[in-house]
Amino acid sequence: MAKMLSKSRVLAARQCPRRLWLEVNRPALRVYDAETRRRFAQGHALNAVVHRLYPDGVLIADEVPLGAALKRTAAHLARRPQRPLFEATFSKHRVLVRADIFTRTARGFQLIEVKSSTRVKPYHLTDCAIQHWVITAAGYPVEQTLLAHIDSRFIYREEGNYSGLLRHVDVTEEVAQRLPDVPEWVALGIDVLNETREPEVAVGAQCHDPFECPFLDHCSPPQTEFPVERLPGGGRIVSELRAEGIEDIRDIPDGRLHKPLHERARQATLSGTPYIGTELRRTLAVLPYPRLYLDFETIQFAIPRWLGTRPYEQIPFQWSCHSEAEPGQLGHTEFLDISGELPLRGCAETLIAALGDRGPVLTYSAFEKTVIRGLAARLPDLGDDLLGLIPRLVDLLPLIKAYYYHAQMKGSFSIKAVLPTIAPDLTYDDLDEVQDGIGAQIAYEEAINPASDEARRTQLSAALRRYCERDTLAMVRLVQHFAASSK
Repeated sequence: MAKMLSKSRVLAARQCPRRLWLEVNRPALRVYDAETRRRFAQGHALNAVVHRLYPDGVLIADEVPLGAALKRTAAHLARRPQRPLFEATFSKHRVLVRADIFTRTARGFQLIEVKSSTRVKPYHLTDCAIQHWVITAAGYPVEQTLLAHIDSRFIYREEGNYSGLLRHVDVTEEVAQRLPDVPEWVALGIDVLNETREPEVAVGAQCHDPFECPFLDHCSPPQTEFPVERLPGGGRIVSELRAEGIEDIRDIPDGRLHKPLHERARQATLSGTPYIGTELRRTLAVLPYPRLYLDFETIQFAIPRWLGTRPYEQIPFQWSCHSEAEPGQLGHTEFLDISGELPLRGCAETLIAALGDRGPVLTYSAFEKTVIRGLAARLPDLGDDLLGLIPRLVDLLPLIKAYYYHAQMKGSFSIKAVLPTIAPDLTYDDLDEVQDGIGAQIAYEEAINPASDEARRTQLSAALRRYCERDTLAMVRLVQHFAASSK
């Protein structure tokens, strides 16, 4: 039997023929990061809500064999009046598609594609065009195509009622403009399916657009110790250098780089000596005491969980704060709410009490400022106290970016990249379940899940506390290191 294309396979071929070939022939090489896996989970959760929004709908395909799904779809579409179909399944020209929602209209059929994004994106239209082409070719003329995406203005006001969560956008005309190109996309996909050898496609911009390719590690194994991709911020200069045959940062000629940040990275890599600007030392050495180090962990639910919240609203559920009353006098306070209730008030009240009214509050990005402003907007009675914290915030990231670079940072200024270069004894490797922000979100979701037993909740709580504490301790070590180096 000839290999079939799915909608996702056609899209994969458009992004990169090599990606499709690997999807079919070497799927074990796929590496999905935690963020991608969480996005998949959000999509599944949205589908469940969509089904509740169409209570008379019929689910056609859910882990059922292709043949059975095709027969079920045809049988339901033969009936009049027809109920909305979920995952209606169609196949034509060696392409299989499953429509999120498919309904009959007066003169044909309506296709509704559901996306968890908050706006229509170009690749959504390509997605819809492939479906339209296959479904119409299968004998079911699509009269109208709608893109249903999450409305960020939606406020969850009634338990279990998500009416209004989705905004339906008519994209019929935009899809029609893409239809003439679909046969070419399908032909490309079929050509790739017929290939016996892996296509040779160089790594490039297509590896990241419209999605990060899960085969990137396979396609771009390190060819040199310091590839030009490790220039901080990379961008166009990386493509230019590759085109010039330059692969290693150490091979970049003098005067070729125009951005000071890139040149600092080149010099640090060439010399093997980190760049440390004197301004970094001066700034940190004179910070008054007490010094407070703050880090938040937050969650964004595509589908609001708590009444009064919006889709993708940033909800802080945890913070850690290390404090230095005097040099070497270190303390720690924290907040974590895994009760499953909306954690905003508890988070804000404990934060205000912990930070007091004196001393700089050090962070590693502007994210903490955004979270505090969000808390102030949601809790007007605490607004003055929360906004009063803003002038005290000192963001370490711009300082590090402007005045420090070590070749082992590999072009990244994340705290996890910087920390090993100044405090190799303090790592995240000993942390078990939670080692990054996405891991914290996943752990929090599991912890507040009613299906989690108490022992598991206790385990997750401990993992979350260890991780967030490590982030603020890392900031302490950074400041201590660079401030001391000024002497």
